[in-house]
Amino acid sequence: MLELLGDLSAQQMNQIPEGFNNNIIWNMGHLIAAQESVLYRRSGLSLNVEQDFFDAYKPGSRPGNKLEAGEIEKIKSMLFSTLDLAEADLQRDAFRDYKNWTAHYGFDINSINDALSFLPFHEGLHLGAMLTYKRMLV
Repeated sequence: MLELLGDLSAQQMNQIPEGFNNNIIWNMGHLIAAQESVLYRRSGLSLNVEQDFFDAYKPGSRPGNKLEAGEIEKIKSMLFSTLDLAEADLQRDAFRDYKNWTAHYGFDINSINDALSFLPFHEGLHLGAMLTYKRMLV
């Protein structure tokens, strides 16, 4: 994802293409918030991100103020740091009390393994949106 989108400027990352309601950097932040929700919230655990960050990128949210380059770089690094934390927590069996739910796309998620199978699908949807936005912007 970062290789495909790494050549974009902060202005391009913040731009909302006509007819859409979010932008590339919102989608990246959303992937982090979604992973936190799908793994941690559903397991009754605390989030690894600030509540304000989560609220800004959770499902149903919209981009707020335009982000500066430093804030964009922080989100890019969080794509990896939150993944590393999740991997460590998976290794220590932190997600054992997982609560069943049905995702917006009709997937029944009944276990942490279901959640781990769902997340790449969700990421693929948002990567597709980001690549579409990129084609519209450049």
